Amino acid sequence: MHARIQTALTQLETTHGIRILYACESGSRAWGFPSPDSDYDVRFIYSHPAEWYLTLDDGPDTLNFPVDAELDLAGWELRKALKLLRGSNAALFEWLQSPVVYAAAAGFRAALGPLLPACWNPRAGLHHYLGQLRRGVEEDLTGEQVRLKRLFYALRSALAARWIQRHPDQVPPMEFAALRELLPIELHGQAEELLTRKATADEKTTVPRPAALGAFLQAEYAAGQAARATLPVLRHSEPTAALDAVFRAWLAGVM
Repeated sequence: MHARIQTALTQLETTHGIRILYACESGSRAWGFPSPDSDYDVRFIYSHPAEWYLTLDDGPDTLNFPVDAELDLAGWELRKALKLLRGSNAALFEWLQSPVVYAAAAGFRAALGPLLPACWNPRAGLHHYLGQLRRGVEEDLTGEQVRLKRLFYALRSALAARWIQRHPDQVPPMEFAALRELLPIELHGQAEELLTRKATADEKTTVPRPAALGAFLQAEYAAGQAARATLPVLRHSEPTAALDAVFRAWLAGVM
């Protein structure tokens, strides 16, 4: 599968005349709780040649492709990605932490690393993870049987939201192993048991809705909503000039 991903990325560069600066795993395989049949969620950042940007009208800034049973492939153009980073896009912060990197221009992730603290907005991050958690508590986990996959999506979002409330000046870690340290000790055993089961279950496996974990998710959703207005507003230096410099430096073929 990794060979297929590398081939797909190379073909994208040739077909679209782009340079892929960074490509990583962004889903459960990077979060740390894949199922054997989990697909590969590949996300990438790309740039065009410099002349592509010298037009009156902006061109398309996203590449999306039909999802098949194994591979979900999508990317953002460099300028779009940097604007989203300036806006504290939580998904992009996750991409740049991913433990599974399929392609990277030398020095690209290192160039962005020092800028992340200035771009981080805990209120925006909390809003993102509460949005994901809301789907869990209001839709996915309301029946007597729940999909194991959706349970872990909600649990990870709840723990990321809890992280932000406790450490507003720190970006929450992407990997579930680090986040689950925030889980109350009395829930560790059940979470570990379900995590072990998920490692051998398929994507559609359901389990009886765990009452204690369900109550925890509901409580964390309520706590996160209450904390929205009380999170501190971090005061950093304006990152636009530094992001502009990154943009100019990383146009395709320019170092």
